[in-house]
Amino acid sequence: MKRLRDISPPVHPGAPVFPGDTAYGQQWVARIGPDCPVNVSAVTLSPHVGAHADAPLHYDPAGAAIGEVSLDAFIGPCRVIHAMGCGPLVRPDHLAHALEGLPPRVLVRVYERMPQDRFDDDLPAFAPETVELLADRGVVLIGIDSASIDPAGSKTLDSHQVIRRRGLRVLENLLLDEVPEGDYELIALPLRLTTCDASPVRAVLREL
Repeated sequence: MKRLRDISPPVHPGAPVFPGDTAYGQQWVARIGPDCPVNVSAVTLSPHVGAHADAPLHYDPAGAAIGEVSLDAFIGPCRVIHAMGCGPLVRPDHLAHALEGLPPRVLVRVYERMPQDRFDDDLPAFAPETVELLADRGVVLIGIDSASIDPAGSKTLDSHQVIRRRGLRVLENLLLDEVPEGDYELIALPLRLTTCDASPVRAVLREL
């Protein structure tokens, strides 16, 4: 059987979130006991907690909610490219060594070890010209192991605006610590949340 690599960070009450966003919380609505046969919980969370897919609605007031987005981009051939130590922005030259024969999905690893106990205010992000380059090469989905494809303090979200204009899909907050550079099959399906600006995903890579 082909090996599956889980690239979704654990989601729990201490999982880091963007400052001001809603952290994961859980409470029990019902517990197994003499009068109840099941455990049932209620959860609250931002849809941007853990590995997630942004909807166009997240960065475009007229954009589609995640439940309206086609699933095609979220499953299929994918390349993981290493750009650790790239600094604040992943620029085209950081990916140049791995662009030959590029599949339609690209995940970029920027961390040696993704921070799972804190939010990284200095998170590495994509330079907008890098997103343009990947779109020009036929890429339909980009992903990263930081919390955003734009710097945490950005108010213009230049890379998000490129994916809006070019029609790309995006995955953020992936866990790529143990993933070698190379080609895989990506499976990272968002939930059919009909009015939501993002969705958690259980992202996995299947070895070819």
